[in-house]
Amino acid sequence: MSRNAEVAALFEEYADLLEAQDVEYKPNTYRRAAESIHEHPTAIEDLASEGKNAVEALDGVGDAISSKVLEYIETGEIEELEEERAKLPVAMDELTSVEGVGPKTVGTLYHELGVENLADLEKVASAGEIQELDGFGVKTEENILGGLEFARKARERELLGETRPLADGLLDYLRDQEEIESAEVAGSIRRWRETSGDVDVLVSSVDLEGAVESFTDFERVERVIESGENKASVVADGIRVDLRVVVPEEFGSALQYFTGSKAHNIRFRNRALDRDLKVNEYGIFDVSDIEDSSGQRAGERVAGETEESMYEALDLAWIPPELREDTGEIDAAADGELPDLIEEGDVRGDLHTHTDWSDGSESILEWIASAEEFDHEYLCISDHATGPGMVGGVGLSDEELTQQVDEIREAATDGDIEVFSGVEANIDAAGGLSVSEDVLSELDLVIASPHSALDMDPEDATERLVEAISHPETDILGHPTGRLLTRRPGLDPDLGAISEAAADHDVALEVNANPSRLDLWGRAVKVAVEAGATIAINTDAHSKNEFENMRYGVHTARRGWARGENVLNTWPAEEVAAFIER
Repeated sequence: MSRNAEVAALFEEYADLLEAQDVEYKPNTYRRAAESIHEHPTAIEDLASEGKNAVEALDGVGDAISSKVLEYIETGEIEELEEERAKLPVAMDELTSVEGVGPKTVGTLYHELGVENLADLEKVASAGEIQELDGFGVKTEENILGGLEFARKARERELLGETRPLADGLLDYLRDQEEIESAEVAGSIRRWRETSGDVDVLVSSVDLEGAVESFTDFERVERVIESGENKASVVADGIRVDLRVVVPEEFGSALQYFTGSKAHNIRFRNRALDRDLKVNEYGIFDVSDIEDSSGQRAGERVAGETEESMYEALDLAWIPPELREDTGEIDAAADGELPDLIEEGDVRGDLHTHTDWSDGSESILEWIASAEEFDHEYLCISDHATGPGMVGGVGLSDEELTQQVDEIREAATDGDIEVFSGVEANIDAAGGLSVSEDVLSELDLVIASPHSALDMDPEDATERLVEAISHPETDILGHPTGRLLTRRPGLDPDLGAISEAAADHDVALEVNANPSRLDLWGRAVKVAVEAGATIAINTDAHSKNEFENMRYGVHTARRGWARGENVLNTWPAEEVAAFIER
């Protein structure tokens, strides 16, 4: 198991502690190093074993940071980090999970009010003590109180971007074990929900205890919570993982049952009851005229070895897991009207990416080469513009955007893919865009995204986004609500009104595939598709490794019943060009 994420998290914490104490420059240095370590394909411990020079060769990792990496790998701690923790003994990750509370606020609240954790924060906010501090006020205190409940609930959930890779690694391991016949993830992760409470895994085996033993021997397991004859629970990568083992002939019924959702299974069970059939995790049973000695209906088992057989027994087509949310999928399966959902391989390009001109990690030429390596047919470079929500000099000025257009077009002449010049413009509170009309007209593609004023009431948020959609240069509405999963809820607009406006103005609505966003989400995509709006699935990638996040966007679109033709970047390059020219 690579320790990259573990080491990166330490440097993120170090950056937060330094920022909380108003240390300049260093926090950003440590954050860049953390990102580089987290995304590097080679295990950081392997690099450390090669010596200091191998670690120092990573982007953004210099002499001081490489020394700290070696220190941690060798000793299990970083002395300077321990010193900073002693200066500011707070639950930084916990406190900064509250919307509007950053590291500097944490530092102030600790030094002025002794706040160390969420309980302390709630206590002082409820007592009206925060509003008395210089630079704060009643509104700030109200926002903190409002964000506390969201933060607590969010911390109980894990992002799909964390759980799915863990589940995939575990499945690869289990499928290689001799005593295991089949293995599959179940629960909300199989349905590709954006967050989950834990990881559920189902396997089939004739050797139940052997399967359990293999599961608990997985190298990424940190702690065994419990282990029984046919089930076990462990902590792996800091996440709870629950295993259920069944005999092979019951694998299909157990998979259907444990995939859920609860609402889908209730609808499924009621359809069975209408046909004198009983459904449970062991199969489907004909109970039309049989009762056992206790008066309970028993009956002949008619399905269960495969999941497909479960649906066939109820005269239904097999329903993709992403659709199993009781949003009409049972009726559609019965009527033969399930959509031909978009597949990962349908995506031809990415229309929302960032280079080192703003906050990305690669040059324009490197970015184009990375897209070619990923087998994209086209790419849009859409760096941030200056404007509301942009801090730290991230956004490009109008003059810089004009210069970049020339460089993009020159670089594109040597590549094998179509490259669109674009921008991610910021939507101000009134719905205006943060780039001049002259510059917007020079660009191939304009993404309009909200990055500020994300606490608007629903009516104002709807008007703001409709105004941005109505701008004649807008091609894509980027991450429409601005939400960050487990961190902030974002805007709450009228999805129907947004979708109708997008359809009317030939503007695509983005499914931002970053696992921290997944914005739009399944239900919102379904509303958009039903309104006739076009969807764009983009990674918002800042480094080439993030191209892999496209799968999260595709499965999110599938949760919204999206077909390939509904999604802009499944179209050929010339059709994309025609769409954005409109």
